[in-house]
Amino acid sequence: MTTGTIFDIKKFAIHDGPGIRTTVFFKGCPLNCLWCHNPESRNKQIEKICVRLRRGDGTVVSQDKTYGREVSVDEVFAEVMKDRVFYEESGGGVTCSGGEPLIQTEFLYELLARCKDADIHTAVDTSGFVDFKRIRRAIEVTDLFLYDIKLADSSVHEKFVGVPNERIIHNLRELAGLGADIMLRVPLIPGITDTDANINGVLSLLSSIKSISKVGLLPYNSLAEDKLERFGMVNQIGHLQRQDESALRDMAKKFTEAGYAVTVGG
Repeated sequence: MTTGTIFDIKKFAIHDGPGIRTTVFFKGCPLNCLWCHNPESRNKQIEKICVRLRRGDGTVVSQDKTYGREVSVDEVFAEVMKDRVFYEESGGGVTCSGGEPLIQTEFLYELLARCKDADIHTAVDTSGFVDFKRIRRAIEVTDLFLYDIKLADSSVHEKFVGVPNERIIHNLRELAGLGADIMLRVPLIPGITDTDANINGVLSLLSSIKSISKVGLLPYNSLAEDKLERFGMVNQIGHLQRQDESALRDMAKKFTEAGYAVTVGG
């Protein structure tokens, strides 16, 4: 029986694709985003992390917590099926996120195939930084790809994400060329990815891929900073402020004026 390693299953998710969804978070990621919201997902292995917890009186205590668990397709599918009525009423389904779910190719494929057989909408949230054969394997069981583009400039991408972006963009073009349904998602990190230069770079990339019509803009939140503190990791980007509504509207307007259907927040 095929098994995989996950670190969470989130019910009633509303920002991981259409409708009400169940999001399965896979462990393992090839990137090292300095703003990562799920640093516990980077290592594919089940691991113990010493977590620093701040009590109500301000004192800090440390304790070891285990992140990740091995699960079967049957186990995860059973959890997904518990909320089937909500998918049917809202047009929702299941989303596989992470980490990078495409690293665990066979487990991902078998889980999504089970969902497709049950007529449940499927989505994969991916960084695109994998061998394209892994993406190709998933296409037939994936209704929607939530494809992250963080930085259009490859050298800046390597600085903040740890790898250049040529493979990511190549895979995006290949995936679009095969007719997949894609929502391009841009995490808006203040002063890094939400700059005019980067937004314009993403728009330039999109203009060269005619089949993509949907864009998701993901406003910054401080969850990354909180987790880095809890895990005793170095915060290399400092304390950033979420964009205000006016700034978000201005960024969204650039995409809508270019003809894209824009969602802010998912």
